[in-house]
Amino acid sequence: MKKSILILTIIFSFLGHLSAQEKAVFQTKEGAIKGYDAVAYFKENKAVKGNEKYSYLWKDALWLFSNKENLKAFKSHPEKFEPQFGGYCAYGYAKGHAAPVDPNAFKIVDGKLYLNYNSDVQQLWNKDIQGFINDALKNYKADLIKSGEKGN
Repeated sequence: MKKSILILTIIFSFLGHLSAQEKAVFQTKEGAIKGYDAVAYFKENKAVKGNEKYSYLWKDALWLFSNKENLKAFKSHPEKFEPQFGGYCAYGYAKGHAAPVDPNAFKIVDGKLYLNYNSDVQQLWNKDIQGFINDALKNYKADLIKSGEKGN
């Protein structure tokens, strides 16, 4: 068990240092948002695991959905549902690095989905959401300019 935790810590440390130019949309082997349904955050206000039966490839990432209606909604307007900052932690980007997320640590602000590394980090982020969004946006756009991509 301790060995598994150590291995995961090393992996997440490495992933936390990835930049936007290395991976435009953060995804794990489970897919974008670790296989969670991007549309469900808006419709159900909770993290809902997606189903491979309802999948869609967009921005070189595999997106999973819990039902056909959510898949259809995403296909028609993916930018409306995609998480900000390429699906990386909003607080992490505010601090200048791309970090992985816990799909359950989320918040919708002004119609946009923001994810955080975990609930502890989300508590920090909640202290100045707009300030952290502004800082993250600057850092994310700078990374995208370096890589020649366009931001969300």
